[in-house]
Amino acid sequence: MRKFLRLRRDENGAAIIEFALTVPVLITMIYGIFEFCQLYEANAGMQHALGEGARFATLCVPTSTGCNAETNDDIKAKMNAKLFGPVGGSFNVQDVVDGTNSKTLTITYTRTMNFLLFTGPAVTLTRSKLVYTPSAV
Repeated sequence: MRKFLRLRRDENGAAIIEFALTVPVLITMIYGIFEFCQLYEANAGMQHALGEGARFATLCVPTSTGCNAETNDDIKAKMNAKLFGPVGGSFNVQDVVDGTNSKTLTITYTRTMNFLLFTGPAVTLTRSKLVYTPSAV
């Protein structure tokens, strides 16, 4: 009986048990933060590509009769060239939508979240930019 009471009061090894219980939770949380950082990187890449595409869409190539605007395919190719971000997802540069004296540029990014011990939901980020073309000026 005395050995049992002495064993109950003995705290040797308690720290290692607590450590073993908390490490998986801590590592999963740190990995989850890393996964969310990947979304922020993708967002920055989309914003950069949209900015470059918008700048390219507003360029006016001078001609004798006025100016020639860039084609929608050239604008889309420029956005694809300037796009950066994490490899673990998929980017989709959508076709340029013509409006009245404007163009709408849109990029989407889809990624299935992975939290090391379980798979999370698929997250889709969509960013758009409305660009007024040279004919609107």
